[in-house]
Amino acid sequence: MTIRLLVVDDDPLVRAGLSFMLGGADDLEIVGEGADGSEVPALVERLAPDVVLMDIRMPEVDGLTATEELRRRPGAPEIVVLTTFHADEQVLRALRAGAAGFVLKDTPPAEIVAAVRRVASGEPVLSPAVTRQLMSHVAGRAHERGTAEPRRTTAAQRLATLAEREREVAVGVGRGQSNAEIAAALFMSLPTVKTHVSRILAKLSLNNRVQIALLAHDAGLLDDEP
Repeated sequence: MTIRLLVVDDDPLVRAGLSFMLGGADDLEIVGEGADGSEVPALVERLAPDVVLMDIRMPEVDGLTATEELRRRPGAPEIVVLTTFHADEQVLRALRAGAAGFVLKDTPPAEIVAAVRRVASGEPVLSPAVTRQLMSHVAGRAHERGTAEPRRTTAAQRLATLAEREREVAVGVGRGQSNAEIAAALFMSLPTVKTHVSRILAKLSLNNRVQIALLAHDAGLLDDEP
């Protein structure tokens, strides 16, 4: 299956470079390019991409706003954030909005292709280690601003609506475990874990596993993780 890809970045050289690098993959098709987040809704409507590579910093409508708007739409494409920073509060906000992961602009082309393929297949592009690094970075700022406790309270209240087994699965997702690993740890069948993940997403109105992991972290369920 060919993966339809939309590239959105305000730098024409970046767009050209990404299109050149990624266009060589047999299973990727660059269906279009955008220079600003304001162009994204119309481009997505017209081109129907499977994945959007989205720059964060753009002059009129930034990638964060565009991501939030896009992910609210039914049948929205997956979004991979493009950034020059790996510990950026805006990256974490984009992930909270529903982006499936992020890649640095200087990432080798083969790794960007692999990331697009993973996201198109429904897998997040975010390792547990990188997730913890991002969360730790932003958590420090949150404590400085006094916003950490309200976020924790809100997250805990949302997770309290889950059944006990669903909550255990959410913790497993937060640890970066695959469905198979969660099934083995909790002595469940793989289909049961998949069902729990689907129910968690539906109950909490989340888009993907990354958001489950972020919510588990916000609620303090991973505080004892290494």
